[in-house]
Amino acid sequence: MDLNTRGLVNYLLLPVSAIFYFLSTLRKFLYQVGLLTVRHFDVPVIVVGNITVGGSGKTPIVIALVDHFKQQGKKVGVVSRGYKGSHQQGSLLVDKNTHASKSGDEPLLIATQTQAVVMVNKDRAQAVKDLISNHKVDLVISDDGLQHYAMGRDVEIAVIDGKRRFGNGLFLPAGPLRESVSRLKSVDFVINNGALHAGEISSELVPKVFINVGTGKEKSLNFFKDKTCHGIAGIGYPQRFFDSLNALGVHVLPHVFADHYIYSKKDLEFTDGHPILMTAKDCVKCKEFATDRMWYLQVEADLSDDFLKQLSSKL
Repeated sequence: MDLNTRGLVNYLLLPVSAIFYFLSTLRKFLYQVGLLTVRHFDVPVIVVGNITVGGSGKTPIVIALVDHFKQQGKKVGVVSRGYKGSHQQGSLLVDKNTHASKSGDEPLLIATQTQAVVMVNKDRAQAVKDLISNHKVDLVISDDGLQHYAMGRDVEIAVIDGKRRFGNGLFLPAGPLRESVSRLKSVDFVINNGALHAGEISSELVPKVFINVGTGKEKSLNFFKDKTCHGIAGIGYPQRFFDSLNALGVHVLPHVFADHYIYSKKDLEFTDGHPILMTAKDCVKCKEFATDRMWYLQVEADLSDDFLKQLSSKL
């Protein structure tokens, strides 16, 4: 079902969306009036989230923020729900040796690329507490969790996909909205990933280099220009990745997998010999069976100095 358009199925789901909206609004109200407990912490907590489902590009922004604060000498911790991971009880410390099927792919990607202390827990507030108690972090960044109101926060950053924005404008499951668009008025920053829009901070995911999944060998961005390559994407918005490859002159044979898909060797056994290009998020799930044909495109979120200064002033 397409969450960017309004078809018959979307309209049939509107009664369910109305129930979702009522329950989520009630839950938020109960936290606001103190009937449900919000846990607060001794170190600053930054939430990077969104009001929609499906691929706004928040994880590269989390990685960029971790790198920024590490350069300032801060010990940064990251918390995540560990979506699609099998870990259920308590806090799980994630490092490069953790399996994506246990932690979820996004926490593993963050841990691998930043070497930050990453903690997975369905209860994000408990993960924050464990990071502070056991790892003495100076700052915590939550990858997603804008709607996890049990976790107190000092700064809220909402990330919007510049092309799709709010899809068809309907609430789950008829549309992509987790909360009303008016929620953006209460966050500290709105980052627009890939476009310019009044009142929003513009950011781009900038391709940097192709890296071999198995060996770590790097190749320049023009290495696959004019070559036919398989492009695989198990992310929320696969077309963004394919568009990036097309912009680099790659002749892409696209293969779309479900978001957070756990790959097997058989999934990528293409018999034609063409290179296989993927995202960094896909890469962390393919290292166990990587071949020299597999490469991932390293991208970085471009965040302005002005935004970073404003963010630091709020901590």
